[in-house]
Amino acid sequence: MWNGLVGVAKETYTASLGEGVVPSPLMMPLVRGELVGLIWVRPLKVGQDALAGIAELANIAAAAGADEVVLAWETHDVATACELPIAGPAPCLNMALATPAGHVLHQFPYTEQLLSRSPEGWASVAPDWRSAPAPQPGSELVPPIQTAVNFSFTPIELDHPDPFGVTVVLMEEDGYRISLAEAFAR
Repeated sequence: MWNGLVGVAKETYTASLGEGVVPSPLMMPLVRGELVGLIWVRPLKVGQDALAGIAELANIAAAAGADEVVLAWETHDVATACELPIAGPAPCLNMALATPAGHVLHQFPYTEQLLSRSPEGWASVAPDWRSAPAPQPGSELVPPIQTAVNFSFTPIELDHPDPFGVTVVLMEEDGYRISLAEAFAR
């Protein structure tokens, strides 16, 4: 399953960077080894809104009763959006595999190969994946990612017959892009 999730993240990065866009942070919650779906962060404003928006990715995992989550983000993009120092390699696709017992950080650094530049100055690039460092169990995560990990395993208490369904609807209304796996689709 892990290799498949890494493959999805790398394919997403390759496609998005080719269109001149850095993919937004992504969460992939799992319940008993089954993928719940893919949740991309909503459009963010720099600063506190970005910190909150990334942390709120946890809502779907918590509502689904996830026992495992994978978060993916780009080092420089999250640091810039959250006004944090750049920690770790950049550019780099980071993926944290987390359970209630802890997490492991996987980093996939890359260099950017310029494909084209638009008249407005936007660059279309292709990632040239470099050697990945060894997985880092328990390593420090940037604050909004750590918060998302922490809250992913905190049950959501909603007085509603379908807390998962209502959480999905509310998050979609807030601008999160959600693609649920068939088993979890409403």
